[in-house]
Amino acid sequence: MSNTAYESPFSARYASDDMQYLFSAEKKFRSWRQLWIVLAEAEHELGLPVSLEQIAELKAHRDDINYDVAAERERVVRHDVMAHVHAYGEQCPLARPIIHLGATSCYVGDNTDLLIMRDAFRLLRGKLLVVISRLAAFADEYKALPTLGFTHFQPAQPTTVGKRACLWLQDLLFDLADVDYFLDGLRLLGSKGTTGTQASFLELFDGDHAKCRRLDDLIAQKLGFPGCYAVSGQTYSRKIDSRALNVLSGIAQSACKFSNDVRLLQHLKEVEEPFEKSQIGSSAMAYKRNPMRSERIAALSRYVLADALNPAFTAATQWFERTLDDSANRRLSVAEAFLAVDGILDIYANVAGGLVVYPKVIEKRLRQELPFMASENIMMDAVKAGGDRQELHERIREHSQAAGRQVKVEGGDNDLLARLKADPAFATIKDGLDDTLDPARYVGRAPQQVDEFLAAEVQPVLAAAGDAGADAVKTAELKV
Repeated sequence: MSNTAYESPFSARYASDDMQYLFSAEKKFRSWRQLWIVLAEAEHELGLPVSLEQIAELKAHRDDINYDVAAERERVVRHDVMAHVHAYGEQCPLARPIIHLGATSCYVGDNTDLLIMRDAFRLLRGKLLVVISRLAAFADEYKALPTLGFTHFQPAQPTTVGKRACLWLQDLLFDLADVDYFLDGLRLLGSKGTTGTQASFLELFDGDHAKCRRLDDLIAQKLGFPGCYAVSGQTYSRKIDSRALNVLSGIAQSACKFSNDVRLLQHLKEVEEPFEKSQIGSSAMAYKRNPMRSERIAALSRYVLADALNPAFTAATQWFERTLDDSANRRLSVAEAFLAVDGILDIYANVAGGLVVYPKVIEKRLRQELPFMASENIMMDAVKAGGDRQELHERIREHSQAAGRQVKVEGGDNDLLARLKADPAFATIKDGLDDTLDPARYVGRAPQQVDEFLAAEVQPVLAAAGDAGADAVKTAELKV
């Protein structure tokens, strides 16, 4: 670490070691060498003069990359791919004549980007599952705990703590489906040549179109992909990057909504994010317990939402078969979106696994508002007991406004129930009024909805996934 040079916060603070490795130089250049090996193998199988001895030599030096030789060569030729072809060739003199045979720079560059994107989404998928699992456990534990609902952040019909968590869960299930859809459709560029026509390979294969098609199939097969994109320019369509970051943006949207809800609930003192024993909330106000983890989720999410515009503009402004104004932007925007979402999900998993609920505070706030919400039930009970609906409505309206003034102007408790008990119009149901304020009467099917949602939507996903992603989050949480 240097104290005199810029260091990315993604490395120092936010992203896990696993995600950082995927976007490291080591991962990139090892992938380049793997792609050269795969190309040589495919060309050998299709009858080009590439020997098994040459392929064995390439494999022997796949991982011991001579970075110093490549760096020195790049200073001379000003081309990173050709510098690494040269460096690989120095280690593999027998294979040197066939390294990169027929390929362009995008063969290693773009295919590597797609390999990394696949691996990065697989890592994020595991972390999504961890968050889903932890929220599911939380929802199940608190499925029947009534809490005041909010619309417009104004008191509304009660729900349950667990039902509210299912709203967060549902968003994440949408994101998981988007990740799976993207991964299912992801392909390699293959080896398409300078403008996507495979002209160089058609020449190598003496005009044999079938072998050109088979070359792409073999490359994809050897690298674990279902195939290559059927058409391309020199690069794969930059729409792929835009689609990828739209998926990442979706995860960020879900996480940000969760973090905002937690921050509001922490303000209400109903639910708090984890707070360590020796954690300091404020340098001046020693009593404070700031929701710093949820705030970090919000901050990183906002970055991803804005970052998703970068590949959209890049895709929209590519000229014909390619231009190079995509390169510098993609180098930053794609990598940092994955690194940011990686950090977001690690923090999300930490918060979701340690949420602290305060039932007494929740009950107190709910009971402050419940008399107003119970007023329609009270009126109906009084009508059934022989009362006049219009008269009862007017009496409740007057008492409600008076109780509201008691709360808002006088700073007192909600005394609506006491006012109704003292009103002769409600004498017939006076003895049962306390029972009308049982919070469980006003949450509708919330507990049952939680059970049904977890059973039908969440548990099948978790059962199919097993323990995917759990180990990655265990280590990443050390940074939270």
